[in-house]
Amino acid sequence: MWPAKPPQPTASSYCSLRSYLLSLAILTLLSFTYLSLNSFHSSNSQVQSSQQVVRAKEEVLTEVLTDVYNSPEVFRLNYEEMERKFKVYIYKDGDPKTFYQTPRKLTGKYSSEGYFFQNIRESKFVTEDPDQAHLFFIPISCHKMRGKGTSYENMTIIVQNYVDSLIAKYPYWNRTMGADHFFVTCHDVGVRATEGHPFLVKNAIRVVCSPSYDVGYIPHKDVALPQVLQPFALPAGGNDIENRTTLGFWAGHRNSKIRVILARQWENDSELDISNNRINRATGPLVYQKRFYRTKFCICPGGSQVNSARITDSIHYGCVPVILSDYYDLPFNDILDWHKFAVILREKDVYDLKQILKNITQEEFVTLHNNLVKIQKHFQWNTPPVRHDTFHMVMYELWLRHHVIKY
Repeated sequence: MWPAKPPQPTASSYCSLRSYLLSLAILTLLSFTYLSLNSFHSSNSQVQSSQQVVRAKEEVLTEVLTDVYNSPEVFRLNYEEMERKFKVYIYKDGDPKTFYQTPRKLTGKYSSEGYFFQNIRESKFVTEDPDQAHLFFIPISCHKMRGKGTSYENMTIIVQNYVDSLIAKYPYWNRTMGADHFFVTCHDVGVRATEGHPFLVKNAIRVVCSPSYDVGYIPHKDVALPQVLQPFALPAGGNDIENRTTLGFWAGHRNSKIRVILARQWENDSELDISNNRINRATGPLVYQKRFYRTKFCICPGGSQVNSARITDSIHYGCVPVILSDYYDLPFNDILDWHKFAVILREKDVYDLKQILKNITQEEFVTLHNNLVKIQKHFQWNTPPVRHDTFHMVMYELWLRHHVIKY
């Protein structure tokens, strides 16, 4: 007798089982999708938060990473390293009531010297431990000497004796023969005052307002200090192109050959505003400064030295400077691309000055002007100092030079 066969599943049973499994699969898929979306939302929020931080950092860096710099990224990285590490030791020797430690004043055409003396003491770069110092500051003020009527000959002797006293008292100079020492002067005769000490000229870093290649200035060693005439009489100019209707402007004393030629060649021109002498104050208040506001290009010929405070005046008032001076190592030249915000000419170009300026298109002028506004902060002293101002740019130049010191 054969056993009974088990009941065979009907077609409807198969359909029910398939429906059940399909429902279970859909439910599982929905559950995973829900969990994944929650996880994605959470991680996406974190990503968005990170992106916001990155964007904020990028916005901060935007002011530095522009095309007015020779190497923007290198400048940014080196600048940040300088802020973290750079230390300077200031010699304490010398009577502050005479020529040492303190500047004469923070006004006038040599005020850059005074601002540096004050700023470095207000900064975080100073160390009381000479063994931690990258560089040593020799705090002697040539501007103060001239203010007290000291002759050039006596200035040379005073500087020589002061440096010799530091050499005799401390071991630091002799480690590098002065290559890790620096001093700051903005007076015209400040560079000449160092001539009594050969190693001060040869080895030490001279931060000077008159950086002329033809008087012993060494560009890779020395530093060009901007001659800034502060406080400025009027606010900074910029983004005011529609007001600038005069082609070119200069007014000043004829105390150099190039200025004499400039005045003779162009003082009667209808498109260039060239004055044979300083504008008389009797003509109205701040007439000289106001002319910067309405001029496209401000002519900056060298005077008794290659430098001129007129360059930083032009930058402040938003007038594109026209550098008309040979042998001039322009301030921050290894950081800033001066051709992006100024017109650089040789003195022999003075005869073609008008045509050279007229050949600059409106579009090119607008670019020069806009770039000029970007670098104004680098030619401004502050007390206390702020990031990227003149003081910090000078410190950055010094920081670059400390890397070449060989012990």
